[in-house]
Amino acid sequence: MLEYHQQSTREIMDMLDVTNQGLNNDDVQKRQEVYGYNKLVEGKKTSTFAVFFGQFKDLLVVILMIAAFISFLLGEVGSTIVIMIVVILNAILGTVQHVKAEQSLDNLKALATPIAKVMRNNQIVEISSEDIVVGDLLYLAAGDYINADGRLLESHNLHINESSLTGESLAVAKSTAPIDGDHVTIGDKKNMVFTGSFVTNGRGTVIVTAIGMETEIGKIANLLDTAKQKKTPLQASLDHFGENLALGITIICLAIFTIDLIRGRELVESFMFAVSLAVAAIPEALSSIVTIVLAFGTQKMAKENAIIRNLYAVESLGSVSVICSDKTGTLTENKMTVQQVYVDQKVIPYDQLNTENTIEKNLILMALLCNDALDRGKKEIGDATEIALVKLGKKYDLDELFVRNHNPRLAEIPFDSDRKLMSTVNHINQQNFMITKGALDVLLSKIVKIETSKGIIGITEEHRKKIEEVNRAFSMNGLRVIAIAYKEIKEHQKIDVEDESELIFVGLMAMMDPPRKESKEAVENCIAAGIKPVMITGDHKITATAIAKQIGILNDPSEAIEGYEIEGLTDQQLQEKVQGISVYARVTPEHKIRIVKAWQDKGKVVAMTGDGVNDAPALKQADIGVAMGITGTEVAKDASSMILTDDNFSTIVKAISNGRSLYTNIKNAILFLLSGNAGAIFVVLYATVLGLPVPFAPVHLLFINLLTDSLPAIAIGLEPHNKKTMKYKPRDIHTPLLNKKFTTQVILEGLLIGISTIIAFRMGLATGDTLTASTMAFATLCLSRLIHGFNSRSKESIFTIGIFTNKYTWLAFLIGFLSLHLVLFIPKLTGVFEVATLSKVQLAYIYCLSFMPFLVNQWYKVMFVRSKK
Repeated sequence: MLEYHQQSTREIMDMLDVTNQGLNNDDVQKRQEVYGYNKLVEGKKTSTFAVFFGQFKDLLVVILMIAAFISFLLGEVGSTIVIMIVVILNAILGTVQHVKAEQSLDNLKALATPIAKVMRNNQIVEISSEDIVVGDLLYLAAGDYINADGRLLESHNLHINESSLTGESLAVAKSTAPIDGDHVTIGDKKNMVFTGSFVTNGRGTVIVTAIGMETEIGKIANLLDTAKQKKTPLQASLDHFGENLALGITIICLAIFTIDLIRGRELVESFMFAVSLAVAAIPEALSSIVTIVLAFGTQKMAKENAIIRNLYAVESLGSVSVICSDKTGTLTENKMTVQQVYVDQKVIPYDQLNTENTIEKNLILMALLCNDALDRGKKEIGDATEIALVKLGKKYDLDELFVRNHNPRLAEIPFDSDRKLMSTVNHINQQNFMITKGALDVLLSKIVKIETSKGIIGITEEHRKKIEEVNRAFSMNGLRVIAIAYKEIKEHQKIDVEDESELIFVGLMAMMDPPRKESKEAVENCIAAGIKPVMITGDHKITATAIAKQIGILNDPSEAIEGYEIEGLTDQQLQEKVQGISVYARVTPEHKIRIVKAWQDKGKVVAMTGDGVNDAPALKQADIGVAMGITGTEVAKDASSMILTDDNFSTIVKAISNGRSLYTNIKNAILFLLSGNAGAIFVVLYATVLGLPVPFAPVHLLFINLLTDSLPAIAIGLEPHNKKTMKYKPRDIHTPLLNKKFTTQVILEGLLIGISTIIAFRMGLATGDTLTASTMAFATLCLSRLIHGFNSRSKESIFTIGIFTNKYTWLAFLIGFLSLHLVLFIPKLTGVFEVATLSKVQLAYIYCLSFMPFLVNQWYKVMFVRSKK
């Protein structure tokens, strides 16, 4: 069966059983029973309480809950409270993010205005948009929002802005003629109107063909509801890390528990000792540290025009390997600008016109006179192409109002999408002239003369071929061409479309929405960083490829395809082909989701930019959805992870660079935590195997976890941005956080800390006092971990990156150092923290032993890390 856009208006009215008198009340009731009401239907929502409790299913959170319970059993109520606060706070943040995401469909519902004008019982009446039914005759006028999808029956200079659906800002001129073709995109269905768009000019009558969930907006709502938000790479890494950590700690604790029982220690005592070891091994502060580091990252990025809605999305940006970007407003300026002019049989760049030349000046003047647009500084009124002509005049100090006042308009024939022309009659230098502008393919056949520097001469076939060649060259470069011609008419002569003939050709104005100046450099930075930029647009293929070539996205024309070509591919075929495609033109929301999924199925982390309702499903499906803050709809913003306040592609590249640095910082912070905990485990294992006294009291472990762990880890997470990160390819998201290399580094660095602590413990035992031994072990472990914070800042030596470039590590060290010494020297605290009084010599040994792991680490980095570069 033919689609609505392929059928004539009479065929559609017969098919839907509608007359010019509209529907009667019985018809409406019957159709509501069949089609329902004109509103978007939401799926069943998860309650806020269910979402909140669902946050506790994460394995890392389960580990933290177990740690809190164990701390409670050990009598460490303070530790229990701190861990529970962290867990509950994370659950609240997760719930808030989920609730925000659910607002996407609510904003879709808010797009439609509540009132519509329809023909009912042979009368035009206003009804609620929810009461519109299939078959209603809908009346549209300038300024109206459209509340249903429909086929045009009448169009009187009707222009509709469909940017929320197609992403293209130019209003579409509508017509009523049938359109042939099975693969016609929304942007090319000139005889259809769609929910969520609005009328910018003219008026029309529409027969409603779809309402509610059957409209194009409804289909997007379905896609948005089914599109899955993926876990970020960091969340996946932390989940995997939590599983491995839980397994490792369980094995170690069971081993210690078994060894203690074999050595004859009491069951309860052995169990509590194994539990205390678990508390020491679990990095309770990890979740809160990651949250804090990401929060600081979002603040920094907000200052750079990138607002992050989901904390974990900050890190995901660092893993991005593909950026699927919209063209209009993101890669381009979203402002039509005249680029080239063809006048006096030569092509001239827009900024090299000579207003001393009569023909060149006349071309600009006529472009301003046959024009309804106004540019009053920040306020622009009118069609984008006409505004571009007005701005050209401004460049040459020709104000449109001044020119129009001195050459008053006497008559006009408005633009019509069928004629593709607009004409005005203006009084110029005591004579009346009709100026006509429009599409060259229509205008050229009406031209009989051409204006040249040698005067007005008859147009020859050679002239016509030259004009067509220039027009073709402009079009192939993605330029939109406006032709301008004129003729003198008699005074008081009334004009109509028949008078648009026997014209004198003046010239062509070629314009486009130019690329942003910074787009080319941003694309180059992407490619250098191993990131593939891809353009996905609703615009025509020629325009898209022209822009893509200019900014470096497209090298070969074969890398560009149109949306209808995707429909002929299976998901498997698209996945195989996607890597070789850089530009997608005339795409639909379904195409966008398929493109994103195809990349994801290849194991890539995908960032998707967009501003319209049509982009929302793909934004939600992508690993990182990036919405435009200036031109973006609320639906797009709610479906995204990040919002650009400047709508600029280069901001995404900056955000990716920041994301990479943040991931490196978080990984270094985790390395610091685990290597320090590993050091404590080695000491406990050593003491257990050799049957020595317990090296640490539970209060020692609490002090270490809350003070000497958290502050340095946060400081490492705030390490300044490293610009070198964009010189490397994106990290492989399938590589687990606890991979072989990382685990080896944790063990070796932990072993260094453990050896220093064991030496201090043995020195203490040599005095014959167990409390002194425990105190020396505790102080050495604390201080060595504080100093280890400087080691963990980077894989490079601290002398390479700068000793004082991160003030936070120094602040964390000083706070930890002073706190440790307060515990060691203030009598009221020594009893609470179960420490002995140390001599100056013992303290000197502690300082030296604590400094040894740092020296070994730095020696290795200076000798080997630098040599590998």
